Amino acid sequence: MRILLDRRAQSLLEYALLVIVITSALLAMYPYMRRAVNAKLKHVQIELNEWKR
Repeated sequence: MRILLDRRAQSLLEYALLVIVITSALLAMYPYMRRAVNAKLKHVQIELNEWKR
């Protein structure tokens, strides 16, 4: 019975660590993703302004 509880605790710890790693990676990438989206929006805005002329 003790071995089963140890395995469940280890699995829970592994899942928690996985969530922390993925969340940290997304938070680290956020400024780059935001910058890329803003650049794409700016590019579309410039194209639309040229199309109006």
